[in-house]
Amino acid sequence: MRALLTVLAAALSIGNAFAVDLTVRVTDGAGAGVENAIVTFTPTAAVTTPIRFDWPYQVAQQNLQFAPYILIVPVGATVRFPNLDRVRHHVYSFSEGSRFELELFGRDESRSHRFMQAGVAAVGCNIHDQMQAYIVIVDTPYVGRTDASGSVLISGASGAGALRVWHPDLRARGGAMNRAVTLPASGPAQQSFTVQLRAGGHAH
Repeated sequence: MRALLTVLAAALSIGNAFAVDLTVRVTDGAGAGVENAIVTFTPTAAVTTPIRFDWPYQVAQQNLQFAPYILIVPVGATVRFPNLDRVRHHVYSFSEGSRFELELFGRDESRSHRFMQAGVAAVGCNIHDQMQAYIVIVDTPYVGRTDASGSVLISGASGAGALRVWHPDLRARGGAMNRAVTLPASGPAQQSFTVQLRAGGHAH
């Protein structure tokens, strides 16, 4: 028993030795933090373990808005679209790789769609033009969303890979900035991005 505990402790220490706490800060041209930017680290080595997140894979229609405004899901996830409004909705996306259409459905009804390709799906309602949301489909477990200060902590990553920042109002091709990085084998690491946002962006 003691030998088993020793082996487990050694395994845990090895795992921790190769885990990095990566802090990424995203700011605009004036130095203000950018909230709701999605930051991903995709290691050069393929991710072999299943990717799962602990939040619901759903975008509800409520008060003539989508909630949440931005949802992160892994490739292969099925997302539910429950209608909590008293009116019908017609949910769709024309985004490349994530096209779908969920025709008219009413209150307390739900539809779903499975997302099979990494990318961003811009979601709208064919009846209510003001409704907009984004589903970010990722093929890496190392992902997070910036807080009001523009910062996000991503734990567990290490080694070489691609760091990506996406925001719906970011003025760049695909709304994203990419950077090749090599993270240390252990300990803290920091990266920062300065981005330009389109004027009159969404207040979420």
